[in-house]
Amino acid sequence: MKVTATALPEVLLIEPQVFGDARGFFMESWNEARFNAAVGHDVHFVQDNHSRSAKGVLRGLHYQLAPHAQGKLVRCVSGAVFDVAVDMRRSSPHFGRWVGFELSAENQRQMWIPPGFAHGFLVISDTADFLYKTSGRYAPECEGAVRWDDPTLGVAWPLGGEAPKLSAKDVDAPLLADAKTFD
Repeated sequence: MKVTATALPEVLLIEPQVFGDARGFFMESWNEARFNAAVGHDVHFVQDNHSRSAKGVLRGLHYQLAPHAQGKLVRCVSGAVFDVAVDMRRSSPHFGRWVGFELSAENQRQMWIPPGFAHGFLVISDTADFLYKTSGRYAPECEGAVRWDDPTLGVAWPLGGEAPKLSAKDVDAPLLADAKTFD
């Protein structure tokens, strides 16, 4: 497993070792001991989520506030997405900054988005199946969101001139200046 720190040091890009031949491939998608060593502390996952989306669907930018803040280990198992994490911790020197990477079935990359960060993705293939391991349960009363197109964030979504397909919740998400944040 190759682990790379990003421009947001707590957000990690993870590339599992893949063993492939003419029959297909094998990879260890998650190993508790190796993952915990990579992030530097124990993470206990409590929920797995799976979403399927069509090309142009943008989901995010979402997060969970305390006491139900959650980290997410994410990967795309079919198709491809542009995956984004945004630092939502006001006390952080990186507050409001983002990183983004292509995650796909082909490159088999994963991204660790710890508590305190918003997460979102844009489907860049015809369809995509996206898996999340979360370290906290979903709690609607702790839900937070920030607008995907907030000019303060300046996320460079690869939209190719097309408007994204958004949920009503994402259309109505607040700008960073008005969003609930972490201390």
